[in-house]
Amino acid sequence: MAVPVEWYLLLSAAMFAIGVMGILTRNNALLFLMSVELLLNAANINLVAFSHQWGNLTGQTFSLFTMGLAAAEVAIGIGIILVLYRNFSDVDVTTPTSLRW
Repeated sequence: MAVPVEWYLLLSAAMFAIGVMGILTRNNALLFLMSVELLLNAANINLVAFSHQWGNLTGQTFSLFTMGLAAAEVAIGIGIILVLYRNFSDVDVTTPTSLRW
């Protein structure tokens, strides 16, 4: 018995909502990165679910590209967080209020 695609859509919508709430309510840069990962994984669930439903591999291929994008985003995000911590001794994104030297 197969799981209906609607269940995957509900899971994806819940993950997306949690990710959006994490971005809107948190001040920690690490939690921002985790919330963006939730958003990307929600999109991956949709891509794979519809790919499986329609019987082609296009959605799964796009999902692999999205995973590569997530890896690049984390690499750059960790670099930004390290610079933020080095300059302000905190990873709170509200601390730096300007881009001056």
